[in-house]
Amino acid sequence: MSEETGAAPTTTGEDAPAEYVRANREALVSLALDLLAVDTSNPPGDTREIVAAIERFLDPLPVEVERFAVDPAKPNLLVRVPGGADRTLLFNGHLDTVPFDADAWTRDPLGERDDDRVYGRGATDMKGAVASLLFAIRAFAATETDPSVDLLFAFVSDEEVGGDAGLPALLDAGALDADACVIGEPTCEEGRRSVTVADRGSIWLTLEASGEAAHGSRPTLGVNAVDRLYDAVETMRDRFGTERLAIGVEMEPIVEESVAYYALSMGEAAARDLFRYPSINLGVFEGGDAVNAVPDSARAEVDVRLTAGVHTPDVLAGIRECVADCEGVAIADVSWSVGTAEDPDGPLVEAVASTAAGVTGDRVFRRSATGGGDAKRLRNAGISTVEFALGTDTLHAPDEYVPVDALVDNAVVYARLPAAWRAETDR
Repeated sequence: MSEETGAAPTTTGEDAPAEYVRANREALVSLALDLLAVDTSNPPGDTREIVAAIERFLDPLPVEVERFAVDPAKPNLLVRVPGGADRTLLFNGHLDTVPFDADAWTRDPLGERDDDRVYGRGATDMKGAVASLLFAIRAFAATETDPSVDLLFAFVSDEEVGGDAGLPALLDAGALDADACVIGEPTCEEGRRSVTVADRGSIWLTLEASGEAAHGSRPTLGVNAVDRLYDAVETMRDRFGTERLAIGVEMEPIVEESVAYYALSMGEAAARDLFRYPSINLGVFEGGDAVNAVPDSARAEVDVRLTAGVHTPDVLAGIRECVADCEGVAIADVSWSVGTAEDPDGPLVEAVASTAAGVTGDRVFRRSATGGGDAKRLRNAGISTVEFALGTDTLHAPDEYVPVDALVDNAVVYARLPAAWRAETDR
């Protein structure tokens, strides 16, 4: 990775780092390609090589760099940039990617540029955003600009499989002392811009059904466990999938923004149902071993999602009562989480949304994610958190790419955010 400081900005002051980014866009592209060239597919999720490359990139800069690892093959990197206030803004990005099948790609999955696009596994999720974060660090250093607040950057491992070696390890160690966080996850879909301010709660159920075996030519002599189990899932759908969620008034603006955001891709009615009602997905169903036999056992895994503001344990209690009414069916295992949300008009959301809108000139929706991830962990740890990165909806797909303009605009947004967030918190 190049250690050149690049072209000087044309302005000085708070916006000098942003000007530096725009003046050195080719260096940013080169950095993104350097990161993409390192295969960090998870599994196995080995990030040692990319962490070493980032350390070399940061070595000439006046920043504090710390490697933190509970798994030697999956290190994390913490970077601290002192600023002008006793508040800390955390930027988080993960270094691992989902695996790829090179035969399914028409581009190099380990990085290729074609005109105004950068292709590669992780280009949009999220090595592109990591490159933009790193370039924002360089921009502050190259322009000798002190950020308005203290900055902490956490480049983590093990995110794609929900492993414990990345962000959870840092939180457990108390290594993330911050007031607010921006995660560089892609928050764009079909050209729409957004900042993710909430996630949904979840209930993951493993259901097991028992029956009585019999020959398939005489099914009345047995009890079909598959029928029992499927009927139980349908009963759950009838009882809970059609029951409107009790969403607090504080969540209404987020729900309405979310409906408006997703309506363009799935239709308004489907988008509204997604947040107004529980979603129930039968993800795994197993039972029987021969077409001519009545199965005496069956197993299913069901994913239930609930809009933030809904108390998950209350819904789980109702599901338990529902399953108890289904003969021969029991809950074998369950895990659950409660959805989390930020105030859509709070300082962090306002700073990110207004800064992104100013850079892109586009509307920036303040919406909920349909799932949940590291943002939920950070909010539950007391750190106000949103997700934001310009990109594409090609994440996890063959020929994943990010536009060069998105790389540049992300870095500009990240460089301007410290001042914007301080201004909002000072109000």
